[in-house]
Amino acid sequence: MVGTKGAKTSGRLVESMLELIQARGYGGTGLNTVVEHAHAPKGSLYFHFPEGKEALGEKAIELAAARFRSLVADAALEPGTPGDVIRRVIDVLAGILTDSDFQLGCPVSVVTLEMGAQSERLRDACANAFDSWIAPVAEFLAAHGHPRPAARTLATAAVSTVEGAMIVSRAQRSVEPLRCAAQAIAVLVNQPDALISEASS
Repeated sequence: MVGTKGAKTSGRLVESMLELIQARGYGGTGLNTVVEHAHAPKGSLYFHFPEGKEALGEKAIELAAARFRSLVADAALEPGTPGDVIRRVIDVLAGILTDSDFQLGCPVSVVTLEMGAQSERLRDACANAFDSWIAPVAEFLAAHGHPRPAARTLATAAVSTVEGAMIVSRAQRSVEPLRCAAQAIAVLVNQPDALISEASS
């Protein structure tokens, strides 16, 4: 029971850290605020995360990465073209933006921009998160006819484009940049020979 209770407290702290990073940024998220937000006992944060804020931030990034991987996997289960899958993923992301009144962005990009030059630990966590999204997208594209090197290139471009579109959408308070990104990515991923044709022209 103690272990289960401790795991729940730890999970709440990570969840709260993730939500607060999305809304306030990493620098704007204090540990006392995390504890209050999680309704956790005082002192529990350093009990579960003795290495402090960076360790908690790392776990929050890992949680965000896992959720996005699940989102992509769920979208890929439904029938349709690779472009359809991209559109389904972006529909969910657009919903998150509009439901939060454009207050919640991607926590991984937030931490990358804020802490990438200051914390090797957090930069590595963000790099691993992005790679954990690129790799399954590349595998999915390869399974749909794209040569493996081209699939990796397209997957990297797709993830990077979506991340940038999320930032522009928040700035403009409009999901139009995300919709434009979905359109552009769909054109590429629906053509297995797109990059080969480009390289030979």
